[in-house]
Amino acid sequence: MASFWDYFSVLAPSVGLALIFWLVMRSVFRVDTGERQAKAQLEEREAQEWARQRAAPGSGADRQNGSDQIEEVDRLDGSGRLDGRAQPPRD
Repeated sequence: MASFWDYFSVLAPSVGLALIFWLVMRSVFRVDTGERQAKAQLEEREAQEWARQRAAPGSGADRQNGSDQIEEVDRLDGSGRLDGRAQPPRD
């Protein structure tokens, strides 16, 4: 019986550390899996929201506004102001 306790006292720390390591790694992998699932759900909701906004009435107006912005940029002169009104020179 004495030899059992000798072997136990030698092996118990290694087995205990292996058990602690296993528990820590298991919790890390579970957290990572949960985070990936949450991220996938968030991306799915964002994709649905984006698709709903694209399909909403008035999406043609959004495209028209984009072309209006391009025309507005074309009317800018070198001074950065509309309609050719130059800024006064700085001293």
